[in-house]
Amino acid sequence: MRPLEGIRVVEVAMYGFVPSAGAVLAEWGADVVKIEHAVTGDPQRGLRQVGPLRVEGDPNPNVEHANRGKRSVGLDIANPEGYEVLTELVRGADVFLTSFLPQVRAKLRIDVDDIRAVNPSIIYARGSALGPRGDEASKGGYDMTAFWARAGIAATLTPPGVEGMISPPGPAFGDTISGTNLAGGIAAALLGRERTGKPSVVDVSLLGSGLWSMGHGVAVSLRLDQPMVAPVPGAHGAPTNPLSGIYATSDGRYLAFVMLQAARFWPDVCRHVDRPELVDDPRFADAESLAANTPEAVAILREVLATRTLSEWTERFATLAGPWAPIQDSVQVADDAQIRANGYLVKAGELELVSNPVQFDETPAETGPGPEFAAQTEEILLEAGLDWDRIIALKAAGAVT
Repeated sequence: MRPLEGIRVVEVAMYGFVPSAGAVLAEWGADVVKIEHAVTGDPQRGLRQVGPLRVEGDPNPNVEHANRGKRSVGLDIANPEGYEVLTELVRGADVFLTSFLPQVRAKLRIDVDDIRAVNPSIIYARGSALGPRGDEASKGGYDMTAFWARAGIAATLTPPGVEGMISPPGPAFGDTISGTNLAGGIAAALLGRERTGKPSVVDVSLLGSGLWSMGHGVAVSLRLDQPMVAPVPGAHGAPTNPLSGIYATSDGRYLAFVMLQAARFWPDVCRHVDRPELVDDPRFADAESLAANTPEAVAILREVLATRTLSEWTERFATLAGPWAPIQDSVQVADDAQIRANGYLVKAGELELVSNPVQFDETPAETGPGPEFAAQTEEILLEAGLDWDRIIALKAAGAVT
């Protein structure tokens, strides 16, 4: 049994951030009912172009990633009869999850007091761009603006001399991280309600999640009053540690060493790259020598590692004691045996999706495809106690799809 079996979530949200929280909750076992506008649905359904990549036809990964395992209701909550249906769904729910801005929540009567008037014990969870307080609390935003640019990530990753900023590595990067944070907050609030009987209002913002992701770097920067600066492209990266950096292989691939105790791992690395004489080289005899002679050590390792392919080094480094990793792109990860062994990619209908990173009892996540627009409308309304006559009348009034 998954830990959130029996929990009902009503989601009134769009795009990637808050719906990805619903996707995590669904993989944890919750029944997530996605409310979509009766005519237009979630605008994310129209997203086909992501940078240079374009998806034609269905299923569309841009929709499925954040909406796996949910059920969809087409409902116009601005319509009085549609709003009445929403209250019926809220009455039987444990969590109300929304991404709507404060002014829209007030207009649609889905703010905290409105929802609590229907269900006083419900967990009310909201995702925002910039947080629930302050002069800009009513402003919207996306992960590119609030998470990536404003929280310090882009500036920290952009090397000196590069015009503009380094862009996020892929769509919904900050959205997905922030959504997982929101799902965790909801789970904690459910536990708190079980223990105390009191429901919480849960807030997570893109800005706060971006800062949390940068937390270590921000703390160091504030302590020293110096911003973190990205290394120049092609630079080793660690000026006093040859075993913390990127190295090219003969086939144009790269691997990353991250051995923070360089002196401890240096002998083992030397033996694995067939340069045992370097173990006793006085330039690299201890931690101080390695730090002082890092450029020389880096030059030697670059020359040696460029003589074999990544596949050959992967086989050799199977017994290497220190941490290292191949640098992989978003296609190559699918061939990684360790990713497969842990079930980090899961089948969801016709697609493979990355599972949420939390597993319970060493069991990989189970998921299903995202719902077609409004596909479960009648099913969910019947569960809520509406009869067919009323459902037909709601359709005639344009309140439901």
